[in-house]
Amino acid sequence: MAVSVEELADEMQALITEYAGKKKFKASDLVKEVISKYGDDVDKNLGKEAIRILIDNERCVYTYFGGTYVELPHKEGSAPE
Repeated sequence: MAVSVEELADEMQALITEYAGKKKFKASDLVKEVISKYGDDVDKNLGKEAIRILIDNERCVYTYFGGTYVELPHKEGSAPE
């Protein structure tokens, strides 16, 4: 059963949402997670493409805190002025 890149992007976003505030995911960690879930139906390039969709559609953002992570975008107005 082939997995679409959109399905992978949704799965990655669900993982990031589930662990928001508890764990930060590096891009390579997200790819490894979906490969372990879907097995041979997914390869590294498909995982990278799914991350690109998340970033391009602003569903997730890259952050840097001693390493580069993929996270949910911060909501506007949530930071104190």
